[in-house]
Amino acid sequence: MKNMNVVIRPFDAATDLKTLSTIWFEASLDAHPFIGEKRLTEQRKLIEETYLPKAETSVACHDGEAVGFISLLGCFIGGIFIAPGWQGHGIGRTLIADALARKGELSLEVYTENERAVRFYRTLGFQEVSRRAVDDFGLPFPNAALSIKT
Repeated sequence: MKNMNVVIRPFDAATDLKTLSTIWFEASLDAHPFIGEKRLTEQRKLIEETYLPKAETSVACHDGEAVGFISLLGCFIGGIFIAPGWQGHGIGRTLIADALARKGELSLEVYTENERAVRFYRTLGFQEVSRRAVDDFGLPFPNAALSIKT
């Protein structure tokens, strides 16, 4: 693995919220330019106030610095985001392997326009189970539902 000295720990709202929100925002701008910065800025508030506090979130740290995270709602990956400068170092793979070891199965939805993410999940063994033409906000951004079991 390329992810030298990565430690996975539980989310701590008191110390992690703003850092993970920033990772989410920067990674989303990079991976989802089709959504637009204005809409992502609006969604950031939901990430901070609703999604992160409700989810079971694990934080990947390198030398004590948060560099990525995965948020689970049961066995559903509500989000996995790696800081842009840390992508390609095996951190996402490590977070998914950890979650899969704990849960036994995982599912997620991914924007089909995010081809890099679709390839990443397929490389890990995720299989497509369905598609829909709109996202969670009813916007015309197609999603694919993927799943994997141990």
